[in-house]
Amino acid sequence: MSGKPKLHYFNGRGRMEPIRWLLAAAGVEFEESYLEKKEDLTKLRKDGSLLFQQVPMVEIDGMKLVQTRAILNYIATKYNLYGKDLKERALIDMYVEGLFDLNELLMMHVYLPADQQDQNFANMMDKAENRYFPVFEKVLKDHGKDFLVGNQLSKADVQLLEVILMVEEDKPDILAKFPLLQSFKARISNIPTIKKFLQPGSQRKPPTRPEEPTCKGNSSVIRMYIIKHRMP
Repeated sequence: MSGKPKLHYFNGRGRMEPIRWLLAAAGVEFEESYLEKKEDLTKLRKDGSLLFQQVPMVEIDGMKLVQTRAILNYIATKYNLYGKDLKERALIDMYVEGLFDLNELLMMHVYLPADQQDQNFANMMDKAENRYFPVFEKVLKDHGKDFLVGNQLSKADVQLLEVILMVEEDKPDILAKFPLLQSFKARISNIPTIKKFLQPGSQRKPPTRPEEPTCKGNSSVIRMYIIKHRMP
């Protein structure tokens, strides 16, 4: 048996993508088992692999971990991406929770009915530009370091970069008013493990678009089920 973590989810971003990002940032190779149809999810449930009957699920260190935050916290702790003390960990958690709120809007947008897309897009871009990104611009200014917390990379840095790149896919100039975030993006993107993950051919997943074939048919059914029935 391989010693690599094994990720169970569909072949797309969803709630597994932050986990892929964090493993990649830590320089950890991982395998993936994709859920292509409802029967794949049913099988995992029946064999007792899903504690709460939901994915994401990650097999790591002899465990079958579920719940996105629990998985991320384990990986961050194991690979020293969770700060040096309790205060740093509290700050990291606080920043990550804010990023989860924005990420939720981004993730669900593509699955909304067509008549809600424009309004939701405007709403999430407004929140990114006027609620969330100003916070992180200020954090970087006040902290005065290369990272959000302390003097080393943490899961907060990794997830902020992930969210920035997701927003830029829809609004490339979103960082125009945020010079410190622009520098942060360039700096964190150049960390060797992350730079590798950003290259074509990596296990990073592309954005899902409603007009694409991957959003149709049975694959869409399982994606919709997983996302709508799984709170992070």
